[in-house]
Amino acid sequence: MSVSPEFTRGRIHDVVVKPLAKFLDERGWLAELFRSDETDTETMPVMAYVSMTRPGIARGPHEHVEQTDWFCFIGPSNFKVYLWDARPGSPTHGVKQTLFAGVDAPVAVIVPPGIVHAYKNVGSGDGIVFNAPNRLYAGEGKASPVDEIRHEDVAESPFILD
Repeated sequence: MSVSPEFTRGRIHDVVVKPLAKFLDERGWLAELFRSDETDTETMPVMAYVSMTRPGIARGPHEHVEQTDWFCFIGPSNFKVYLWDARPGSPTHGVKQTLFAGVDAPVAVIVPPGIVHAYKNVGSGDGIVFNAPNRLYAGEGKASPVDEIRHEDVAESPFILD
């Protein structure tokens, strides 16, 4: 992988950020996270999981070779999301994109392969993140290598969370 040591700020080609509408009534609220009739077959989720991240804690940075992640940040906390385009040949190679997401700005973020990504809980409470990737974790029957390149502990990594 060829990575530029300096990233410029901007929007990354192929990353999709979709606001999630909350439908409110007397019971609370509901939000559609994805719909098959609004989803490209290439990024169609094949599994789903939810994670909880404590305040001040980050997950990532890491990337995938084949997997597209379909993150949904809905609360009850807020996150800073970090994205770096490390794809050689991409029109936005060398671009870093950040956004805030969660209870104050519920969004889905679709992260294609080759985009290094991380998120940090910047709120005061535990935060929940839903992910529906288009590949099974560790493949069918969990019998394949995990599609993940981790950058968290790499000395002099250009993927720095500020």
